[in-house]
Amino acid sequence: MEVMEKKCATATHKGARIGAQKTRLVIDLIRGKDAATALSILKNNNTRASVLIEKVLRSSIANAVNNLNLDETKLYVKECFVNDGPVLKRIKMGSRGHVDRNDHRTSHIIVTVAERL
Repeated sequence: MEVMEKKCATATHKGARIGAQKTRLVIDLIRGKDAATALSILKNNNTRASVLIEKVLRSSIANAVNNLNLDETKLYVKECFVNDGPVLKRIKMGSRGHVDRNDHRTSHIIVTVAERL
């Protein structure tokens, strides 16, 4: 028996200058939704993470339409996740002359869309 594999398109934003925890809160809202619904959720969400995720989602939709000839109205968010990226370590002055760390966290945003059958 042959397994029918769905065509899916992926887009990635590596090194996004936002922490992964903040981004995961937003990406959980769109997992499994239709592409049009996910775009409207991100458009109405007032966070910095939603702007970055919206760009990646639009890129993934464009990849599906242009490269795989999928129908844009049937697309849904098959898989989306956020991984930790490299941490940019900076210093800031602490109390009593100590030096403390100021970590600038980054993340990798991955969004995959597929066509509903």
